[in-house]
Amino acid sequence: MFFHIVLERNMQLHPRHFGRNLRENLVSKLMKDVEGTCSGRHGFVVAITGIENIGKGLIRDGTGFVTFPVKYQCVVFRPFKGEILEAVVTMVNKMGFFAEAGPVQIFVSNHLIPDDMEFQSGDVPNYTTSDGSVKIQKDSEVRLKIIGTRVDATEIFCIGTIKDDFLGVINDPSAA
Repeated sequence: MFFHIVLERNMQLHPRHFGRNLRENLVSKLMKDVEGTCSGRHGFVVAITGIENIGKGLIRDGTGFVTFPVKYQCVVFRPFKGEILEAVVTMVNKMGFFAEAGPVQIFVSNHLIPDDMEFQSGDVPNYTTSDGSVKIQKDSEVRLKIIGTRVDATEIFCIGTIKDDFLGVINDPSAA
């Protein structure tokens, strides 16, 4: 789920940022460029926790920009198959529902929802048990299990299930 790792990146800096605030300018540019991004290999970069090393700059011919190799520590979020997550439902339709756990979007198919829950269309589409005691709708909090992930270069997609023990609705907004 969350990991603290060391990554490296080449940062290009314009000459106008040189001076006594060079290090601060480099770190702020690194944070702006890296935090919130996703790499398929490491996952979503949540936060940069420290700078280990800033190497010597190399001047780019013709542009004046300088490239600095920067080694930094960061916290990354990467979901794995079999992991249990708590997520917020963002959309419900007859095919299933989408939920978000931080930056990750998870799809739960109607085949992976317990058999006693039926889709109810209307102004607020939802999945409801036959006795009406449990309801999954937009903004419901659910505990689900990831059964599959697909990793692209810049995004991670997950498939989940709530058809298991201790999984399902945690908090129902309509009950409040």
